[in-house]
Amino acid sequence: MSKQLPVVIIGAGPVGLAAAAHLVEYNIPFKILEKGETVGSNILEWGHVQLFSPWEYNTNQAAIQLLQEAGWQHPNKDKLPTGKELVEEYLQPLSELKVIKDNTQYNAEVISITKDGADKLKSDGRNDRDFVVHFKKGASLNKIKASAIIDASGSWQNPNPPYSDGLWLDSSLRELVHTNIPAVQQEPEDFKNKHTAVIGAGHSALNSLMNLAELKETYPATKISWVLRRESPMSAFGGETQDQLEARGALGASVRELVQQGIVEVLAPFHVGEINHSGPRYTLTSREGEEVSVDELIVNTGARPDFSFLREIRYAVDPVVESTPALAPLIDPNLHSCGTVRPHGEEQLRHPEANFYIAGVKSYGRAPTFLMTTGYEQVRSIVASIAGDVQAAKQVRLKLPETGVCKTNIIPTKQQNCCG
Repeated sequence: MSKQLPVVIIGAGPVGLAAAAHLVEYNIPFKILEKGETVGSNILEWGHVQLFSPWEYNTNQAAIQLLQEAGWQHPNKDKLPTGKELVEEYLQPLSELKVIKDNTQYNAEVISITKDGADKLKSDGRNDRDFVVHFKKGASLNKIKASAIIDASGSWQNPNPPYSDGLWLDSSLRELVHTNIPAVQQEPEDFKNKHTAVIGAGHSALNSLMNLAELKETYPATKISWVLRRESPMSAFGGETQDQLEARGALGASVRELVQQGIVEVLAPFHVGEINHSGPRYTLTSREGEEVSVDELIVNTGARPDFSFLREIRYAVDPVVESTPALAPLIDPNLHSCGTVRPHGEEQLRHPEANFYIAGVKSYGRAPTFLMTTGYEQVRSIVASIAGDVQAAKQVRLKLPETGVCKTNIIPTKQQNCCG
């Protein structure tokens, strides 16, 4: 494999740009392919949402170094940015640095990754063959050779369905419902004085509930239902005052108060079996035989990775979580529920294909509770390995703020404990 070929990074989000910054540190050539029209295009779709992690956790050290050399000043480390501010105050300036800008292509959708002259079955000399990345740019098909691949494409464009069996049973429904965190205050006509159901138990769902409750203060006829598969919403509230990220804890505490005051009606357990959309309303039927009719439906059930363009690459994922098998025990919600994860790096992110990595939120598969700082540490370790800096790759520098709650079904050992 030619060492002169670039490392191809898929995705120009926070983790993809952090990978580029670390490659600059090692003087390794790279190319970034971004499906969207601009840097952080997925983030801009929820640009109105305030992050619960302050700036301290949202910037990457290698990127900071590049930016400060160009005269950039770090935002207040204690401030909570919105998604839009994250892009405008950090990602945009980073993307405009010449070393990044000259090596980034936008509107470039990766459709396949192969090994040069070999399909997936070919093993002889496979590690010596270059990667070939095939991508669409407008109406043209293009390809670029690469020495390594870092897939930081995320999972935002692949939302989980509202149905309890994990399928989009009605493909047309996906285009009708809200699968993001709607800008309720900016689009009140869609929600004011209507009955909206929010499906999901994560932070996106909590944000949607808070936004709707704020709208209800102005439009009292607004009705809010919270649809959960679990028996009660208690675990969704998180660590509240025990959370080391104050805003994350406050989010759970605020939604708990909305439930206690009767502002949010909880439907739990409610395993969605059918959704009928007739006229302007949706009728949800649970597998338990319960029914509820609503005007609007917000599906905040998380997302899942898209492996469709990796069919010719030898990758390995856990059958449950869909992360690498080595990472899965650390983040599988069936085993434990924590806001942090035991430190991990390149070794836990390896795939059978040498020099192919999935990083960022996509690396977590279907598991929740990913923080940007986790992705930053992932790509630092990955790039060190690609550069042959074995010692740096093995070091793990990840330290995440605890949620204040951790439940585990794993019997801890001296080497293993939940959320270590």
